[in-house]
Amino acid sequence: MQALSPPTVKVIGANGQISLGKQFAGRQVLVEEQETGVWLIRTATVIPDNERWLHQPEAAADLARATAWSVQQSASDAQTDAILATLTQG
Repeated sequence: MQALSPPTVKVIGANGQISLGKQFAGRQVLVEEQETGVWLIRTATVIPDNERWLHQPEAAADLARATAWSVQQSASDAQTDAILATLTQG
């Protein structure tokens, strides 16, 4: 576990922003106002709604089976020309 740093004083700029440091640049955070003047800021990983299904147990199991299958199958483009010809005819 990483050692916690002691409290530091930050100044909220005229635009309402504070800097948490370069190590957090680009990270998403949850900001909770627990009471007036008291905020809890936590790093977070946000999952878009349209990708949430990937994290359900059934989808995760399907993906694990598909990944296992793909590891056991050798990749081949031997039938590529025939498949493309069929698709362009229809």
